[in-house]
Amino acid sequence: MEEFIRTNVSKESMRLFNTGATRNRDDEALGIEGFTSPRALLAYATYMHKHRFTADGSVRDPDNWQKGIPLQSYMESLRRHELDLQLHHDGYPELARESLVEALCGLFFNVQGYLHEYVKENPNWKEEL
Repeated sequence: MEEFIRTNVSKESMRLFNTGATRNRDDEALGIEGFTSPRALLAYATYMHKHRFTADGSVRDPDNWQKGIPLQSYMESLRRHELDLQLHHDGYPELARESLVEALCGLFFNVQGYLHEYVKENPNWKEEL
């Protein structure tokens, strides 16, 4: 059974919940829950936590990467992880530097970081979609 029913109020579609609570319609809201995988996010968060610990023994803040990393650095790292993914995919895991999960999480980090830097510098990014 649906947890709410739709009704029209003042030419605006509203959500009326069984409890009597109302909210504006959500037809145009981004479906972030549906667009993401909690399993993938857990793997990624675990990967990111592991990589907070640096070679000199210090610990980075979780959002340290948001201070800014050059696009070229993201691209070079992305290519290394991409090669490892390709090696796993093609049946040569013994030639890869890292596990398949590490490669995928590394790709995710670099793609997200590159996109973060790009949209930060390009306020009209939505026009590209």
